[in-house]
Amino acid sequence: MRIAIIDDDKLVCTALKTILEAEDDIKVAGIGHSGKDAIELYNTLKPDILLMDIRMDEMTGLDAAEKILESNSGAKILFLTTFSDDEYIIKALKIGAKGYIVKQNFESIVPSLRAVYMGQNVFGDDIVSKIPSLISKSVNTDFSSFGITEKELEIIKAVAEGLSNKEIAQKLYISEGTVRNTITTILEKLGLRDRTQLAIFYYKNR
Repeated sequence: MRIAIIDDDKLVCTALKTILEAEDDIKVAGIGHSGKDAIELYNTLKPDILLMDIRMDEMTGLDAAEKILESNSGAKILFLTTFSDDEYIIKALKIGAKGYIVKQNFESIVPSLRAVYMGQNVFGDDIVSKIPSLISKSVNTDFSSFGITEKELEIIKAVAEGLSNKEIAQKLYISEGTVRNTITTILEKLGLRDRTQLAIFYYKNR
């Protein structure tokens, strides 16, 4: 897979290039140091994944990603940042980033890139732990516009909170089989693959 690295710290870029190119299946196609570089590199190189920092001068990684995704909806952008601020996580999810991991978890970078390359969404443990508290806020989206019923929405919320099928069944006073079948139906309706994608869908549209 071809990766473009965007980080305003040149030492970080050099370290990432060394780590990534030690892998047989990864090639660093380009390196940039600003949001503007990210847009130019993506449009020029069309890398499989853009691995990008968030806080950068002139244009943030989030703003750059938003502009890229406006004209390239299939772009795969994985944020690698020191910061796990709630507002950053919210925007990253809403603009359609494929992942958000923190630099401290450097050992997760390569597995995360491979997962994103295969079409999965990836959020590091530090980020996942924040999602239940963030999604507990009020929901304004009309989920019926997605064909989701009130009962299905209750189950989606429970999945997003990290509950197992058994816990959802106990909470909603229904059988585990009903929970399992309903989740399958919901995934088919929304064109999603798994519970993680379902939780992210709920968070992005809350």
